[in-house]
Amino acid sequence: MTEIRGDMASASTTDQVSRLVVLPFNKSIEISFKNIRVRFFRSMITTMSLVLAVSFLCFTNVGMHVADGLLASGDPDKRQALINAGYDIGPQDTSVAATAKQRWIVILSLVVCVVGIVNAQLMAVTERFREIGTMKCLGALDRFILQLFFLEAGMQGLVGGGIGALAGAFFSLITATTSFGAGALIDVSWLNVAGSVLWATLVGFFLSLVGVFYPAIVAAKMQPVEAMRTEH
Repeated sequence: MTEIRGDMASASTTDQVSRLVVLPFNKSIEISFKNIRVRFFRSMITTMSLVLAVSFLCFTNVGMHVADGLLASGDPDKRQALINAGYDIGPQDTSVAATAKQRWIVILSLVVCVVGIVNAQLMAVTERFREIGTMKCLGALDRFILQLFFLEAGMQGLVGGGIGALAGAFFSLITATTSFGAGALIDVSWLNVAGSVLWATLVGFFLSLVGVFYPAIVAAKMQPVEAMRTEH
């Protein structure tokens, strides 16, 4: 008898799961894009901290690539120009390494960026109580809410990271040209520059996902009734 009840409960659960409406992934992307468009200014503010942090990261990396290119040229005047610019280069050094100060500044800027994203996303969750409650009342599962938040964060991360990386590389090259002349653009390895831009973009994408992790869990675990009765 117990086995029969177990089989009936299992069949009932399976039937309920089979009746759940699962949206296609492209539909989730469409909903996420519309949410970003509706909250464009909020999204832009969230993305700006990411743009600045990624821009500084790429600016530093591309600056080192420029310095490496100048060193690789073997021109003593260019080596002296790097020393005059503040680079700590030994007589036998063939590359420039980031100083401890530069590394700490980059790390702190990225940490501040993540904190800013978490704060902005928590504010976004608060503003979207009724929307989240409505979706859950209509049958949206926790994983669907998580998916929406991660898709939105991923889109913002790619766009913000890409803009920040390109801006950082551009200003780094402009600064190098101003400091060392047009020859800096000839000696630099453009493959390394492109690699730094790609790396910085991926870092921005990853930081955006890290920043939205906790707010997305908060939104997914929200009770529909509590969300619907919240006053804004």
